[in-house]
Amino acid sequence: MPQFKQFPLPDTAEGLTEAEILTWHVRPGDAVKVNDIIVEIETAKAAVELPCPWDGVVTELLVEVGQTVEVGVPIITIDVDPTGTAAPAAPETNGVAAKPAEAEGRVANLVGYGPKSGPAKRRARRDAPAAASVAVAPPPAPVAAPVAAAPAVVAPPAPVTAPGGYVPLAKPPVRKLAKDLGVDLAGLTGSGPGGVITREDVEQALTGPAPAAPAAVVGPDAGSRERRVPIKGVRKATAQAMVDSAFTAPHVTEFLTVDVTPMMELRARLKGTAQFRDVKLTPLAFAAKAVVLAARRTPDVNATWDAAAGEIVYKDYVHLGIAAATPRGLVVPKVRDADRMSLRELALALDDLATVARNGKTAPSDMLNGTITITNVGVFGVDTGTPIINPGESAILAFGAIRDMPWVVDGQVVPRKVCQLALSFDHRVVDGQQGSQFLADVGALLADPGVALTY
Repeated sequence: MPQFKQFPLPDTAEGLTEAEILTWHVRPGDAVKVNDIIVEIETAKAAVELPCPWDGVVTELLVEVGQTVEVGVPIITIDVDPTGTAAPAAPETNGVAAKPAEAEGRVANLVGYGPKSGPAKRRARRDAPAAASVAVAPPPAPVAAPVAAAPAVVAPPAPVTAPGGYVPLAKPPVRKLAKDLGVDLAGLTGSGPGGVITREDVEQALTGPAPAAPAAVVGPDAGSRERRVPIKGVRKATAQAMVDSAFTAPHVTEFLTVDVTPMMELRARLKGTAQFRDVKLTPLAFAAKAVVLAARRTPDVNATWDAAAGEIVYKDYVHLGIAAATPRGLVVPKVRDADRMSLRELALALDDLATVARNGKTAPSDMLNGTITITNVGVFGVDTGTPIINPGESAILAFGAIRDMPWVVDGQVVPRKVCQLALSFDHRVVDGQQGSQFLADVGALLADPGVALTY
């Protein structure tokens, strides 16, 4: 007989709690195989394609395009034995089926494969048993219907039973806000979908009922000159990260103007050599090399402040973050072990990183655990800025536009290639002397690349 399995939305990177369905690549009635791409989702970090964990036939899409669902919520049902000839399914544990790679000897090779191993942590739904099995009764015979025809199945946020048996529905950040503000969730009526209590409900409880809004002025242009876009995905995550960093790490920003004519001359010479002829050698590659070399002399800029442990963590490696503007917002993918790379290897890595980021294909795992970041504002013709430190790091360098400007050389004013650098650093970890020394070292390496021989 048919054997139906539901695939829960996996956690594709550490700490993710939800994702938006961007595109379904299958529909009911389609045959699928292990590692076939079935859906593209957008998390708080990036767009990710999820592979199918089983061979079988799609019977139902449980979530519509555009909906946001929590990790652990089933998104698709697959008949893994459409011919009715397979042996009985292996026992399931805590409501999540065993990974097919374990059951059939396959090894997953794509990001986002299957549910996590170990006890399932999916929270119970309202009016449902706390440990309901993911395996389901056979649904109606599959029909080739558009995704919109399938009703969305989205689990509500974690319920916490209040005194008297009432279960207020609210997501963890809203619960924390209510606790910090001293608001009793049990006394609120949620305005969100399904009665979910929102942040606005909590804030409204402090201020009392909102006054009636004045009547809108209706005119020929009413409503036609504004556009509202939901705050979600990469934009939401970036905003929260910047707020957390700005109000946690005491920022200091220093500036340096540098004559980079020698660097640009070296770049022109290298581009004519066989080693670099097929390489996109940009000024950013020189800046990246300068940063990793300078970090050796000032390791504090490559360290992390661990408030929970009461420690400063010094890193003997450089995972260099490169801030990249993409259609989905700002992302900061990392060049792993950039300090071990030659200039040519760095140039190739940066080109690959930029291409993947522009296509929106940066994997969430590629944006974790950075140690220091460069933001190249010069590509927009901007001279400099005061960048905000990437969370978990202690410094970020803004690399400005390279311009022809008057410069004094040997007592004479001559045109030179000049750019501005700005370094923001966490003053808990990096003192003014250390930050200044690091910035001066970066500037010296760009002004005279031969200085690298002395490091």
